[in-house]
Amino acid sequence: MKPLLRWIVLLLLAVGLLQLFFVARIAAMVVIDPQSTTFQRSEAWRIAQGAGGLRWRQQWVAYDQISDNLKRAVIASEDDGYADHDGVDWDAIEKAWAKNSRAEELAEQRAAAGRKARVPRVVGGSTITQQLAKNLFLSGERSLLRKGQEFVLALMLEAMLDKRRILEIYLNNVEWGEGVFGAQAAAEHYFRKPASRLSTYEAARLAVMLPRPKYFEKIPGSAYLAGRASTIAARMPQARLP
Repeated sequence: MKPLLRWIVLLLLAVGLLQLFFVARIAAMVVIDPQSTTFQRSEAWRIAQGAGGLRWRQQWVAYDQISDNLKRAVIASEDDGYADHDGVDWDAIEKAWAKNSRAEELAEQRAAAGRKARVPRVVGGSTITQQLAKNLFLSGERSLLRKGQEFVLALMLEAMLDKRRILEIYLNNVEWGEGVFGAQAAAEHYFRKPASRLSTYEAARLAVMLPRPKYFEKIPGSAYLAGRASTIAARMPQARLP
């Protein structure tokens, strides 16, 4: 039993040290703007390997230099309870779980009836804080262990940074296309203007792109993109800013 106990202690120690590392990184973000995220570094490597060179657009801008239209649009589209939750929206996760379960049951019923069943779309229910935690520190793999670490990191971010700072870091690092990161790069890439001057509809279009930015970048005339952007634009006045 002693070797097993030793390994358990070492594992717990490693996990504890990893959490302390995360705490130190997040604490530094109170005053230091993160220069890159784990997701960005993996994308930079992929782009450099596939395209024979690094194509990269990103420019950090302060919170006040990002249009309130974009802040409201992202909150309305991605996380309408952002101003109120503690990093994890448990109600949204419960609803997403139920929706995924229903979609899987429907797909199984169609398959059993001999009809072609589409692969059900997985709904995540992740908050803006969770998305930032994942992009900053974690890999893209899907597992319960990674999701658990994402929850812990989201709670750390909310405990050590205020809502404005979390949203500022998120908007400056989130992906908006192939090698396009952050609000300023996205505004210039798609609308040839700074992030501070985005209109209501322009901001809504950018927000709708977030779940699949590289996909929507290739189909700017998408009817879904236009329709969904109009829906988000109508919701924006109700979005509460931190």
